[in-house]
Amino acid sequence: MRLASIIQTEVVVIGAGAAGLMAAATAGKRGRRVMLIEHTSKIGEKIRISGGGRSNFTNLFASPKNYICRNKHFAKSALARYTQHDFIKLVESYNIAYHEKTLGQLFCDGSSKQIINMLLDECQSGQVDVRLNCCVTSIEKKDQFILTTTNGVIHAASVIIATGGLSIPQIGASDFGYIIARQFGIKVLATKPALVPLKVEPSILPTFTQLSGVSQHSVVSYKGVEFCENILFTHRGLSGPAILQISSYLEKFAKEEITINLLPEVDLRHEFTNHKNSKQIVANFLKNYFPNRFVEVMATHPDYGRAITDLKKATLFNMADDIHKFKVIIDGSEGYQKAEVTVGGVDTEELSSKTMESTKVPGLFFIGEVVDVTGWLGGYNFQWAWSSGYIAGQYC
Repeated sequence: MRLASIIQTEVVVIGAGAAGLMAAATAGKRGRRVMLIEHTSKIGEKIRISGGGRSNFTNLFASPKNYICRNKHFAKSALARYTQHDFIKLVESYNIAYHEKTLGQLFCDGSSKQIINMLLDECQSGQVDVRLNCCVTSIEKKDQFILTTTNGVIHAASVIIATGGLSIPQIGASDFGYIIARQFGIKVLATKPALVPLKVEPSILPTFTQLSGVSQHSVVSYKGVEFCENILFTHRGLSGPAILQISSYLEKFAKEEITINLLPEVDLRHEFTNHKNSKQIVANFLKNYFPNRFVEVMATHPDYGRAITDLKKATLFNMADDIHKFKVIIDGSEGYQKAEVTVGGVDTEELSSKTMESTKVPGLFFIGEVVDVTGWLGGYNFQWAWSSGYIAGQYC
């Protein structure tokens, strides 16, 4: 019987996404012998599809306050030691043109493939051995880690898990990282989709379906958290940046109430008071602030067909409050298929915030989305990938 040959290396990085590429490149450029394993045939798929193909690769304002984590202090160290400005400097060193879109979000002028190619060049500089279509079937630890893969058996001193969360399974997302964590006795917190479109309760769904495609600048609030960006009505409920942002904070997706200020820049009570003697019909008055279709669908009560001057002040104020405090009952999300990231994952209490190494299993690191650190929409999750990948690469 022929024994399978053993591949000896120093560091194995599992997962060739944003975090894995950064960790592999960093470790390789330190002089470590690194093997980067990816179970699909493609590298950096989330980078490729992000930002409409232009990659929202970081955010000028990234700071720990932009992240959700059970331990709110955990992300501070990584984000401070490899900042958005460090990554921007790397992008500029490759002469990749970029621009700020809104709220500090940075995008490539050209293609997201420029970021992928940059990271691959960094890996090449560190002589990283990249293996695609390589699946890990088991990991055990003796003196070293022993990985059984479809490419053979690999021995390594350190293993970095950069396999991501459960979001976007169509590009290869899996629960592999959580399985490995649990195998080694590392706690994994419950997961749920995040940055995900929301469904609304059946009683109001027909109204939302009629509004499908309508966008409105709004403030969306939930239990003291609020985001001021556009919302988008869909045939299933709500989407748009403000909705995606608030979705990460929902404790559950069933029977949760969110509040939407549909007109945050205008005080409608004040406007109705100023126009109290106007003979303009309320619905027509509201078309100064909303798309016609929105008013036609939402303004169904007979009072909206009456002149402002004919209505009592209390009635007008109730109309204003309905718009500024629009209550919506959520009845689910569109799931991991449409989620950009995953909330939950490997418990940060089990990791060193300075190195991303397991406190129980020396040499085992977890980085990126597989960890219970979830960023806001707008480049924050990529920055967490760069930061956590960099520090793991420094210590593996």
